[in-house]
Formats: sequence, structure tokens, C-alpha cells
Amino acid sequence: MIQDEMRVREDICEIGRRMYGRRMVAANDGNISVRISPDVILCTPTGVSKGFMKPEQMCKIDLSGNVLEAAEGFGPSSEVKMHIRVYQKRPDIMAVVHAHPVFATSFAVMGRALEAPIMPEVIVNFGKIPLASYGTPSTAEIPDAIEPYLEDYQAILLESHGALTWDRDLISAYMKMESVEFYAELLYRTTQLGGPRELEEEKLERLYGVIGKQSEKVCFDRRK
Repeated sequence: MIQDEMRVREDICEIGRRMYGRRMVAANDGNISVRISPDVILCTPTGVSKGFMKPEQMCKIDLSGNVLEAAEGFGPSSEVKMHIRVYQKRPDIMAVVHAHPVFATSFAVMGRALEAPIMPEVIVNFGKIPLASYGTPSTAEIPDAIEPYLEDYQAILLESHGALTWDRDLISAYMKMESVEFYAELLYRTTQLGGPRELEEEKLERLYGVIGKQSEKVCFDRRK
């Protein structure tokens, strides 16, 4: 699939503004990428706030990390390595979003995955949201840490770092980030109220039947 490059550049800027407006990133944090052909992606430049990016600032790189095109003074973030790993392992994935949303990142900093089965919507959309072990920024440690989860999940927390989501188009990848943050906030707030009430085993089994056997491996099956 080959995408309209100018449209993708504009879409990345729009998603960046949404992330910045929702406090999912601060200052120059976070990064976004979109696959525009099988082996080429557009990604956000380092050192630029996601709320103030311009289409011409996007960087074009291949899946080996080689910069194919970049505006003068703008290069890709070193964190693009984890985006590349997603695309390498999942040819069906077209977009990756990395952010530091406050509630989700709070769980990541605590070293806690998002695992409580409290809402059918969360189970249907994600199953659980696992926690990848800590990796040193800018190294292969983070891509290596997320790789075991790429096949069976669509979102992950990065220990002491933030969150990563991926999907078959940019808006879906971004919406998953919104959903991760909403779920994390619900867990935080219900904990303040005495703790969330988790779905009982019977309700989970009925839900598994609705969403199909394939989804069970990423759901909250307490027998595993």
C-alpha cells in the first residue's frame, strides 16, 4: 500500500496537536510514525513540540533506520527504533504512536501493567495492556523489550517511560492511546474510591464467547 505523502504529513501534525492538547505529551516529548509504503515511513522530528509541528518537518526513513529525506535542521528521534521494530515484525501495521499520558505513564513509572478486568470495552479493545521491561532510551533495549508483545497486543506500557500503541491506520493508533489513558485514569480514580470491582469469572467467560477464541489469549483469563 502506498499512501498520499502530503496527506500523511498533515495527518501526523493534526494528531500531534491532539496529543499536545490532551496533555499526552509535554514540551518535545513523544513521537508518531506512519508507513507510507512497505519499507518507508514518515516520522516526527526530534526537538519539536507535537503541538507545533509543520508538514515539511516530517522525516522519511526506511526500515533499516536510514534517513531518506529530512528538512535541514530536523532529524528523526532516536526513539524511532521502537517504531521500526513494530513495522518489521508486523507488516500489517501502518501507524505507531508513542506518548507520555499522565495516568498511563504513572502506572508505567510504578512498574504496573493495566490488567484489572473492569470494563467490557477494555477487554474487547485490548485484553490487558502489558508492561515492557525498562530499556535505556536511544538503544535497542526498548525495541527488544517490546518485541515479545507485538504479535498479540495493540498497546503496551513502557516501564518508567510511557505508552506505545499501533494499528492499521493513524487515527486508530491514536484512538488506542486515548483509550489506554482513559483506562488508566479509571483504574487510578476507582482505586481512590476503595478499589475497582472486577468482572466475575462468569461474565468474563460470556464475554470471551462474544469476542471469539482468538481474543482469549490477550484477555484477562485468570486460569492462565
